[in-house]
Parts: sequence; structure tokens; C-alpha cells
Amino acid sequence: MDIDEHAQVAHLDPKRLRALAHPLRLQLLGALRTEGAATATSLAKRFGHNSANTSWHLRQLAEAGLVTEDLGRGNRRERWWTAAHDYTHADVIELGRDPALLDALATYLHGINAIHHQQASTYLAEMDRWSETWRGAAELSDHRLTLTAEEATQLNDRINEVIADYRRTRQPGDTDVVVQWHLLPQHPGDEETP
Repeated sequence: MDIDEHAQVAHLDPKRLRALAHPLRLQLLGALRTEGAATATSLAKRFGHNSANTSWHLRQLAEAGLVTEDLGRGNRRERWWTAAHDYTHADVIELGRDPALLDALATYLHGINAIHHQQASTYLAEMDRWSETWRGAAELSDHRLTLTAEEATQLNDRINEVIADYRRTRQPGDTDVVVQWHLLPQHPGDEETP
């Protein structure tokens, strides 16, 4: 499978992290990435906000370099926005070393978790509308393992490699899917210290 080598990744620095530490901004960026360019007005209708509020949040994302104005569309009264990157990467270790960023990091990660929950809930609510083939292909499960932190990192790396093998440009017959992978330790303080 050919991997989309043109994909752009937004690496979160403190400014970008603070910009994304708001649930609506995460939703706006996600919509621009998955559905393409849009106006503040259309996004406001979609997410139940007024266009002035949505426009302000889009400008905050633009100041952080996460969205850009689509100059090929619109006019003086209508600004179109597009995502500046295809994906976001957050180095939670590095960002978490700065105590001033801990609240923003927690807000960002909680927002991501809320989006994941909404995506799963939407599928489950619409599951009867999907073919048996797609219902059989969908997965919602968990697995209990006992691992060291090093093994957990290796597992994450392997999962990400498999996902990368399937990342490619859209082809006829494709359906959009979301792959969510969570690996979470369960009981703080249970780890053995050397």
C-alpha cells in the first residue's frame, strides 16, 4: 500500500497546545481536516455556536499555525478556513515537563478522549445502518495485559507501524474509518521501581 508521503504533521509546542486546549477548537480543527474547507458560519451551525464565537476560535487556531485562510474561496464578507496539517502529534513527556502547561495538556487530552467517545457513540447509534460486512469489520474491545513501560512503548510503536502501513490516499470504494488506540496503565503505584 502506498503511504501518503505528503501528509503534514503539526507538532504541538506550548503555543499550539494552548490553542488546542479548548473543546470547540479541537472540533473545528477536526472538521476542517475530515470534511475540508469551511466558513465560520457553516461551522457555527454544525457545532451550535454563533459565527462570531466560531470565527474568534478559528483566528486563535490560525495564530498558532493550525489553520489557514483558504484564499481561493470566499470574498470580503465570507472567509473560508482550512486545516494547515493532516495530523497532530503531542509529545506528552516533553510538554508535561513544564508545570505551566499541565492544565493545558490535561484539557487537550480530555478533549481528545471526548472526541473518541463521541466517534464510538455515533457508530453505535448508527450501527444498524451499516452492512453486515462493516459491522463485522468494526471493533470495540479491550484486552488486559501486564507489561513493563518498555513493552508498552514497543506495543504502541508496532501498532503505529501497522496503521502507517494502511495510510494511503483515498481510492474508489474506500470508506472513512477512524482507528482509536488507547494503552492506559490501570493502577498508579503498582509499578515496580528498580
